Amino acid sequence: MTEGAVDVDGTEHKVENNTWIVGDDDEVIVIDPARDAEKILEQVGEREVLAVICTHGLPDHVGAAIEVAARDEAVVAMHPKDKPLWRRTWPDTWPDIELEDEGVFAVADVELEVMTTPGVTLGGISLYCEALDAVFTGKTLLADGPGRLGGEYPALADQLSTIGGRLFTLRHDIRVLPAHGEEAVIGDLEPQFDAWLSGSLTRGSAEAEDEGPLKDGTRAAGIRLNLDGD
Repeated sequence: MTEGAVDVDGTEHKVENNTWIVGDDDEVIVIDPARDAEKILEQVGEREVLAVICTHGLPDHVGAAIEVAARDEAVVAMHPKDKPLWRRTWPDTWPDIELEDEGVFAVADVELEVMTTPGVTLGGISLYCEALDAVFTGKTLLADGPGRLGGEYPALADQLSTIGGRLFTLRHDIRVLPAHGEEAVIGDLEPQFDAWLSGSLTRGSAEAEDEGPLKDGTRAAGIRLNLDGD
């Protein structure tokens, strides 16, 4: 976990981001490198970084991507539909690899399968690792339900479709490892799906707007997306 601050009307709010490191004693893949490259590389140690994979292009999740990748000349991978978001943080660079659905990355004798899971962003992806009984869900699915952006669901129908059609087809014991907050398991989240479909996520949203910045900092960052195009 890395921490940072965003400023809202002169007041700083702490934001916590999960960065996941998958590998063995020799090599790793880094998932969602947030703003603190030094802390991430301290955890990596002397192991070789093979790739940096971004589940989405939001600024507080790609802030250390270039620095983490540069140490070992690793590649940076992201879905092409999130390139405009990437350029907000890194205006003079592009990711090295464009992620595609069912693409596979190998590290330390395990494979990470790319699952396109849009909704929060156009190019949102998840990474499923059968050998580790885990799925890295970025902002698509958190322990408390579907992830939001700025306190809102930019494309909730698409997000629920991808959660129900992709993530909830995984075994119930699969660990959900998100970009923010605690982990969960598919079996604990899937029974809530019908309530999400019936509108429980959007009821009471007005009250939620008065609670201040979200724990993932998106409201504080003031990020808004146009999901109708690039």
